[in-house]
Amino acid sequence: MNNKDFITKLSAALDLPMTETQHVADTIINAMGRQFEDGETVQIPAFGVFEVKKHKERVMVNPTTGKRMLIPPKLVLGFKPSSAVRGHFKKGGED
Repeated sequence: MNNKDFITKLSAALDLPMTETQHVADTIINAMGRQFEDGETVQIPAFGVFEVKKHKERVMVNPTTGKRMLIPPKLVLGFKPSSAVRGHFKKGGED
């Protein structure tokens, strides 16, 4: 599903014009982005938790050359689905 398909379905479900629905979706995504920049988690009930994790620096060995390289620390975005979402997929994704 791409952005246009998502906005179309969301617009129909909310009975809002597509432009207004796009604005709502953009506002939510921007608000979540600001939380991630601050290192905060975002919890969406019955869906899951998005959290920023810090990966420590580490040494990696290139298997072809055998050369050791230092990988710097970085921040990554993680997602933990709720038990309801996990249960939905364990059942094969049936509605």
